[in-house]
Amino acid sequence: MQAIDTSMYDMTGDHQQMGLSTDYDSMNAYYPHSQPTFVQQPLNYHLYTRPLPSLFTRNYFIPDDIREELQRRSEIIRTAPMPGLNLPEELQGYHTLVPLEPTVGERRKFGNWSSIVYRAISEKDGVPYTLRRMERYGLSHVNAFAAVETWNKIRHPNIVSVREAFTTRAFSDNSLVVVYDYHANAQTLYDVYVKPKAPSFVGGRLQAQAQLLPERTLWSYIVQIASAIRAVHDRGIAVRTLDVTKVLVTDKNRVRLGSCGIVDALTWEAPSEIMPVFQVEDLHKLGALIVTLCCQNVAAANTNNLAKALDTIGRTYSNDVKQVVRWLYSTPGPHKTIGQFFQDMLGSRVIAEMEEAQNSVDRLQAELMSELENARLVRLLSKLGFINERPEFAREPRWSETGDRYIIKLFRDYVFHQVDENGNPVINLSHVLTCLNKLDAGTEEKIMLISRDEQSCLVVSYKDIKGFIETAFSDLAAAATSSSGRL
Repeated sequence: MQAIDTSMYDMTGDHQQMGLSTDYDSMNAYYPHSQPTFVQQPLNYHLYTRPLPSLFTRNYFIPDDIREELQRRSEIIRTAPMPGLNLPEELQGYHTLVPLEPTVGERRKFGNWSSIVYRAISEKDGVPYTLRRMERYGLSHVNAFAAVETWNKIRHPNIVSVREAFTTRAFSDNSLVVVYDYHANAQTLYDVYVKPKAPSFVGGRLQAQAQLLPERTLWSYIVQIASAIRAVHDRGIAVRTLDVTKVLVTDKNRVRLGSCGIVDALTWEAPSEIMPVFQVEDLHKLGALIVTLCCQNVAAANTNNLAKALDTIGRTYSNDVKQVVRWLYSTPGPHKTIGQFFQDMLGSRVIAEMEEAQNSVDRLQAELMSELENARLVRLLSKLGFINERPEFAREPRWSETGDRYIIKLFRDYVFHQVDENGNPVINLSHVLTCLNKLDAGTEEKIMLISRDEQSCLVVSYKDIKGFIETAFSDLAAAATSSSGRL
């Protein structure tokens, strides 16, 4: 599978060992075909997180880069298809199909099959999935779907999970559809490290922007991919679609194998006879993938170019990388297995990857702690929103400009509607968070609340205000469940 900048899988990228197409054009050129018809403005992320008024507020929010990435993923998931595409409204329990490739003109090829990728929402859980449709599919063998069922049982952190496969005539032909998990905002290794970038002027010279893969990250990718291969081989099957156009970068230094299982359904072979050969090929393809990433050139992975590729690798990476490539390209033997590869070539690299994974968990948990208390503040804000200035109680004495509700209204102004000496609005997030936390704790600290006409003032404690809010909200809840719906 191959991903565009909207993180949809492109499983159209090719498998060179099978003689599939080598068209690596970016999916970005095609994405406008599936944009919404309305003008969609980008999210102003700074409105959510910047500028932070003080270090105090930073304890309540995750870092900007994490927040913005998650918001981009959420935004991408909600993009809508253009009208007039004549797509099925429902497809075996999936709806809201959004094509991620052109639906007219020449199709991208997956082997001898025309193929197109969609994003769709499952009726069962409301979660988006990636659907790859193979056009004019003919069932090659009654056991062709058995491998897909095996893939469905594999849950691995470095494999894009295969959910199901089915045939359909909803597109006016006999199509095969394979359903995968959807990872928003992912890219392929090819798009990130190999695909030629647009040139730019640096120091008055026109230079191509090529992102060299750091060796520490390279080892992380090798360990993750090898771990995925091992999980697959332990199931008695092979990856088969292992190259830079099929491996997705789904997060920072996090990779997953894509397009799994689809080749098994398209070209069925008896596993007992052919699968060991495919498993050996997986090791060779891992070596080819490493060479491609190091040299940033797909052609470098050709066996005839290996000597030149190793020379290029030696000028940038350590000798250990060269030894790994030589081992993976070596002649197959009875002991050349993915397990032996871990034992002979990875060793301490696995320990380093495990340590980094645990450090990542610690960092994420630390960020989660900063958000943990926010639910309390949301509940308080929700109660204030329910209580203040309800139009249906405009003439109700207990909800007029007197009494407890009036104090709650003045507290709302104290928290959110402050102005400076010139009458300009004061936007102070630290003040808001401090007040809400004191309110939630019900402290004895007293504050002065001033009416909007500045003709009266009240001195009350946070504890008193908290009690007023709880009473008012309880009255609302009781009214909502009563037959009259009124107090």
